[in-house]
Amino acid sequence: MTDTKRLAFSIIQFLHDQLHSGNLSSGAQESLEVAVQCLETAFEVSTDDQSLAVPMTLPEIFTSATAKLPTQSQVNNNSTPNSVSEDDRAEAERLKTDGNDQMKVENFGAAVEFYSKAIAINPQNAVYYCNRAAAYSKLGNYAGAVQDCEQAISIDPNYSKAYGRMGLALASLNKHTEAATFYKKALELDPDNDTYKSNLKIAEEKMETSSPTAGMGGVDLAGLLSNPGFMNMASNLMNNPQVQQMMSGMMSGAYGGMGGGGVGGGGVPGAAAAAAGAGAPGAGDLSGLIQAGQQFAQQMQQQNPELIEQLRSQIRNRTPSAGNEEQP
Repeated sequence: MTDTKRLAFSIIQFLHDQLHSGNLSSGAQESLEVAVQCLETAFEVSTDDQSLAVPMTLPEIFTSATAKLPTQSQVNNNSTPNSVSEDDRAEAERLKTDGNDQMKVENFGAAVEFYSKAIAINPQNAVYYCNRAAAYSKLGNYAGAVQDCEQAISIDPNYSKAYGRMGLALASLNKHTEAATFYKKALELDPDNDTYKSNLKIAEEKMETSSPTAGMGGVDLAGLLSNPGFMNMASNLMNNPQVQQMMSGMMSGAYGGMGGGGVGGGGVPGAAAAAAGAGAPGAGDLSGLIQAGQQFAQQMQQQNPELIEQLRSQIRNRTPSAGNEEQP
């Protein structure tokens, strides 16, 4: 108990010194005075009892103890890759190679496991994170790929492949503006890489067509609505009495119940009339809509084949490529 009282005495003495230092606010001084009173009551000691004094003050004891500890720079140096033994490095490389082999046979889940084990042994190797990012992307885990690419870049800011794979992952998340930024950085580091050039071009095209009016599977609706040929054909189709009647019927819900005689004695050709004659609720609506679409498509093909080819080109699914690169 004597040592405990000596420790309490040293703490109280330290607090007294702080009270007389003149560096505290009135509120802090009041708090310390309460703390001193509590300690004196709890441990039944007083600063008047010099028999509890020790040769060194509390700050001196603290300084002496911390002088034996390693500095922060020494702690950081001990956590660098140099702390990984040669045997561990070799094992991590072996695991990475196993992961690469799994990527070649498209066993991406197993590849992730091997890369993760390599990272656990040597977490300062940017290649391991970048390779795992590629495996994550193949599995559709694009968020995980982004995180691994960020880690790889933090380890090696000049690793072009990490920027390229970051672009791929972001593009898969429809973040084309951010993807373009990373493709540009990859090209700064590797200006002759054709894959980065191609993916940057695709990302920039996606950025141009990602406006609110550019939906519908990549079709540029704004461009279509400003195309005179398209608008002329649309106007002609909507002025067709048969199309008007079909649309009116579908809107009113009455089209599916009409008989086989058709509209205005002229009849409804094709599947629409058959469906309507069968009296199947809703079937005529759908087939009529399909027929209207087919008529519109045929008219567009006949009057403006170039516009049709433009639409087909827009709808083609263009996605960025990972290239034919192998895992390092």
